[in-house]
Amino acid sequence: MANIVKHWSESVGVFDLETTGIDVAQSRIVSANVSVLDGDGGITRRLDWLANPGIPIPEQASRIHGITTERAIAEGRVAAEVVAEIVTTLSELFEAGIPVVIYNAPYDLSLLHYEAVRHGITPIDDPRPIIDPLVIDKAVDRYRKGKRTLDVVAAHYGVELLDAHEAASDAIAAGRVAQAIARTYPEALGISATELHELQVSWCDAQARSFQTYMRAKGRAEFIASGLWPRR
Repeated sequence: MANIVKHWSESVGVFDLETTGIDVAQSRIVSANVSVLDGDGGITRRLDWLANPGIPIPEQASRIHGITTERAIAEGRVAAEVVAEIVTTLSELFEAGIPVVIYNAPYDLSLLHYEAVRHGITPIDDPRPIIDPLVIDKAVDRYRKGKRTLDVVAAHYGVELLDAHEAASDAIAAGRVAQAIARTYPEALGISATELHELQVSWCDAQARSFQTYMRAKGRAEFIASGLWPRR
């Protein structure tokens, strides 16, 4: 009997962080989720973390994800332990060849890298394969108007996002969005996760160069958009 090759979307890991800010080099992890989804988007494994980031959580960040400094101190675990467990969990998925879906991967992976270095934890050197629905959606449906935030893109593909900016909800929705895009564009995405990872490297670079050209045409002559993916 011939071997049946499974499509990458039949089993995916998902990952999302909620943090203290947007600067990946300085911000800290507040909460995180790593889960695994089956081909129907069902959750087969779920791990959640709440960390005490060791610094005050700015009010602006708390308004987004709902976690205050007081709650993080009272309920959160030691940041170094949380970071180490996230790194270990993701590494196990990569070693097993399971692709990990991360919406806007350079943010989460870069911030995790800096957190690992901060706490003396060996970071993930070359995270792959990564599936980034933000990059893929822009590539396969380039001229669709409107925002490409997770909530908007989830709605476009008919994926329910119950609690935006909550790590598990965002991670799981992103995974289901990736699976929905794969179903919608089977010819373009009917390739291995490894091949898709490499395509996203070039897609993200092209998208950044296009955005940089657009912004400079709008008068921001010094604007620079980084096209590095999946980590910056």
